[in-house]
This record gives sequence, C-alpha cells and structure tokens, in this order.
Amino acid sequence: MTATTPNDVSTSPRSLSELAQMQERLARTEAAIGRFVPEGLVHLLGAQNLTELRRGQHLETTMTVLFTDIRNFTQQSENMTAAQTYAFINDYLGSMEPAIEAHGGFIDKYIGDAIMALFPRSADDAVRSAIDMLQRLADGNDRRQSSRPLPAHLPHDRRTRQSPLPTRIGIGLNTGIVMLGLVGGKHRLELTVLSDAVNLSSRLESMTKTYGISLLISEQTLYNLQDPNRYCVRFIDRIRVKGKSQPHSVYEVFDADLPALREGKLATRHAFEEAVAYYHLNEIDRAEPLLQACLDQVPDDQPAQTYLSRCREYRATGIHHATGEVGSELVWRDEFLVGNTLIDGQHQELLAHINDLAAKVSTGDLVGIDDVMRFIGQYVTMHFETEEAMMHRLNYPHLAAHVQEHRSFTQRYLRLADDIAQQRHARLYLGFQIQLFLFDWFANHTTRTDRYLTRFIASQAGSTAVSA
Repeated sequence: MTATTPNDVSTSPRSLSELAQMQERLARTEAAIGRFVPEGLVHLLGAQNLTELRRGQHLETTMTVLFTDIRNFTQQSENMTAAQTYAFINDYLGSMEPAIEAHGGFIDKYIGDAIMALFPRSADDAVRSAIDMLQRLADGNDRRQSSRPLPAHLPHDRRTRQSPLPTRIGIGLNTGIVMLGLVGGKHRLELTVLSDAVNLSSRLESMTKTYGISLLISEQTLYNLQDPNRYCVRFIDRIRVKGKSQPHSVYEVFDADLPALREGKLATRHAFEEAVAYYHLNEIDRAEPLLQACLDQVPDDQPAQTYLSRCREYRATGIHHATGEVGSELVWRDEFLVGNTLIDGQHQELLAHINDLAAKVSTGDLVGIDDVMRFIGQYVTMHFETEEAMMHRLNYPHLAAHVQEHRSFTQRYLRLADDIAQQRHARLYLGFQIQLFLFDWFANHTTRTDRYLTRFIASQAGSTAVSA
C-alpha cells in the first residue's frame, strides 16, 4: 500500500474543491463586509482591507459632507405597512446610491431615511452629486405617477387622495477639514468622521424645510468650487453656528428645479439677493417691493415668499429674523489669532483696511476708495504668497484646498472691485456685499483654514526640535 503524502492530499480533487469553496466563502464575506464599510474609505486610511485597520487609526483631510433627508417621511409611512415602508425606503436609497458613487462619493451611514455621504476629491463632486440625486428623484416620482393610473370615473378629490405623493428631499453640503478614523470599544468599532463640518451640513439640510427648497450649501463649499458660475446659485441667508462668533452665509443651488422655476430664479436673482440684503439691513421698505416683484414674475419662488412674510411679520410685530451684526465694523478679537506672528500681523493690517473700505462705501465717501481697493488687492496677493510659500516648503497636506480658497477669494474680490468702480449697485447693497464677502471670508478663513495651517507649522517645528 502506497503512503499518501501531504502534497498528494492538498492537490487531491476533494481538497481542491474545498479550497475553492473556502475562497468563494471568503470572497462573499468580503463583499458582504464591503456593503457595511465602504472600501474607498478603508483605502483612504491606507489599508487594503478591514483587517489592517486598528482602533484610533485616523486621517485628517478636506472633504465635503452631504446630508439628505426625506421630507415628511414619518407622515408618509403612516399609510404604509411595514413591508411597504421597507420596500419604499430601500427603493429610494437604492436610487440615491449610484448618484453618490458616480461622483466619487462614499455613503458613510444611513440614519433611517437619511443619508450621510462624504466626497474626498472636491466640492464640485458633491454639488454635482446632489443635483444628480434630485434629478433622479424627480424621474422616480414621474415613473411612480405614471405607473399607477387611476380610474377616470373617480371624482377629483378621490383621485387626488389616491395618487402617490411625490417624494421630496432636502440636501445640505458643507466643506471642511475632517478627521476620518476608527472609533469604538473592544467589541464594536465604527469607521466614521469627526468634525464640526458634519454638524453644519446637517443643519443646512434641516434649513431647506424653512425655505421650501431642495439644496443648500455653505460658504465654505462655495469657496471650494472650481467655478461657481457653472451652477445656478443665489444667496439665501446668514446663520449663527454654535461655537462661532461670526455668522456664516448659506446659498441655494437650484440647477435641479423645474425648467420654468429655474429660469425664473435666474432672471430675478439680483433683485432677490438685493431684497435679502435690504431685509438684513432692516431696510424693509426697500426689501418688500423687490420681493413682491420677484413673486409677480416667479410665483413659486418659496424663499421670496418666506422673506416677504418676514417683512410683513416685522411690520406687525417688530420681529426681525437676522443675525444682527450687519452694518457694523468687524472688530479684531483674540479668536482671530492663529499663533504665527507673521501671519497674525498681516491679518490685523488687512482687517483694518477692510473696515476702512466698508466705512467708505457705506457712507458714500468715494475719496480714496480706489487706493484702498488697490491696497487690499496687492496686500492679499502678498499675504497669500507668504502662506503658500510656507505650505509648499512644509509639504502641507491641505495645500490644494487652502490654495483653492485663495483663488476663490481673488476672483470674487475682483468682481466686487469692479462693481464698486462701476457703481453698478446701490450703496447699501454694496456695503452688504462687503459684509457678506470680506468680513465673513476674513473671519472664517482665519479661524478655520489658517488655524489648521499654523497648527501644522507648529507641529512640524516641534518634530524638527525632537529629531534634532
């Protein structure tokens, strides 16, 4: 009788079949895990698979965070069975997933009917994805309406009640530096994002309900777009964010609106933004007729209706829904300090000239305004060159996003300078634009983007000292 060697066993038909089955099970298991943990996020952390990840492993990077939620889902689901509810929600989520992945995004988590997604490549990816989601949703609504024809003999009120309600969603986008990593205890871990950028995107999603619109983006997302003019964007409001003294501006992106509504908003965009500016400046007599003119041209413009209602509420009660700081100068405060003597000194000098410009425009003092504008332009160029030289020298990991904010500022500043030089707008509106742009950008860029830079500079200096 011939003895069987280990090699003979491992290559026997039975062993090969078991090995193939084992490999197939492993592949299925890995594929199943990938449905719970996005493979792309694992790769961002420098790992090939989950087994290489360790608790506390993390990455700090710039991302755009997307939050979306179905409007009135609780009310909608009350008329469904449990099976119908899950069929509906899975159909909806299944239609949104491709729109996110097609634009380089990852779904971080589902929260009931809500989605949180991350876009690590660019803010443009996130905006295009959001527009795609809204367009797919509209197509799905049309299909559901056409697939359920109701008997023609039904009275109108019964036909209306039995027609499937269109699904509506709100989307909020915010861009910022986030920490992506593995958190949890010994037996339960989760790959997630930690950042105040997440909180603001969630708040913007919630704000879409207030204005009856589908998509809101933060000023940080606007500044990180390669070319905002590619999209249909208009200013909507200013909000206060927890932990921040300077308000943030938020913007509507309405590319996915129905064609007639989209074209109407484009045609009235300047009048609408001017009316919103006057409302925030407490110039109700100026705001109200502009808003009414917008609605005369575009009756379905919900934000215009919201602001017109606010104007009437102010006349009746004196309640003013505004952040309250518009019209005043921006005073230097300790929170603007970033901890680098050179950069802090440049920031203080820049703020002094921004306040000088705002004062000249708001009072109509045009003497020397060209000199102030020219100085700010030249000074900002010098300041940006100083920062960017530091970033290049230190191989700063957030260089691309930081430089993009610089470029966005330069483009917007040139447009503002041209508007002032050509006196295209009323003095009060130009003053508001300075508040909206220069003050907000200065405060939020210094306390957020520049602070990350100086923190990195300090850490590199510490590393150099230790290695020396």
